[in-house]
Amino acid sequence: MTATQATVRPPLPAGTRPVEGYEIIGLLDRTGWMDVYDSWSEERACRCVIKMVRPDLRDDPEPADRLLREGRWLREFTHPHLARAYETFTEPEPLVVMETLTGETLAHLIGRLRRRPAATDVALLGVQLCSAVHYLHGRGLLHLDLKPSNVVVDRGHAKLLDLSTAQPPGDAPSGVGTFGYLSPEQARGGLLTEAADVWGIGATLYEVAGGDAPFHRADRDERDDRGERGETGTYDRTGRTTGDRRYPQLEAAAPPIASLRRLPRPLAALIDGCLSRDPADRPTVRELTAALGALLPAPV
Repeated sequence: MTATQATVRPPLPAGTRPVEGYEIIGLLDRTGWMDVYDSWSEERACRCVIKMVRPDLRDDPEPADRLLREGRWLREFTHPHLARAYETFTEPEPLVVMETLTGETLAHLIGRLRRRPAATDVALLGVQLCSAVHYLHGRGLLHLDLKPSNVVVDRGHAKLLDLSTAQPPGDAPSGVGTFGYLSPEQARGGLLTEAADVWGIGATLYEVAGGDAPFHRADRDERDDRGERGETGTYDRTGRTTGDRRYPQLEAAAPPIASLRRLPRPLAALIDGCLSRDPADRPTVRELTAALGALLPAPV
């Protein structure tokens, strides 16, 4: 059963104790299948983030399995550019306790900046995203949802969020991920490889550098049930894009980044290369890391 088939129930009020030792301060976000709360940890004497399945979907085991799988991964993984999970609980209901991150998402940053980031800042961001993605690939996972709203930046340090769509390389149905950031092979469905995440890195750098996503619908000012800019489709509980299935990335190449902004030619070529429609034409994560790193100032 999806949220549209059930009566949507309100989030938990402030002061609720979903599990022993944790108290809800307030709702941070509500997605198509999950509630995210600002919370207080009594053991740590600090704020934290609690992720829970929306109340109207708690009778469905799939969202809970998805949430707990992400929580287990983020407890096990240790990387400076990945968000951390502290604990997972299955009773009295499934939830994941995450660290509270300072800073802001790239999506918010893009919206408020009067000037586009410097080319070296774009390259540094790319190196950090490559580092996180390389780590995930080394553990047999593709992220498959790289986008500005899944990256938090604080004083130049980026952290990648949300492994709820992550899965091993292999066959996948059409639409796994977020509409405007899907690689063509994600939009089409079929074999997904590490090249799909290279596309996601490129799409993120494209929007950070140029201020606009490489692909969007004409009705881009509307918001969907996950609050994403320019995506009017909804998402089922497996993270697949539903609704209008005309994916522009299957119909045409992304406009070159030079159409939005002048960048150093090597950086522009890297971003455009990440968005090559054929996965074989994209750089590998290692190649992308080396090429982006070469654009950074030498350490003093």
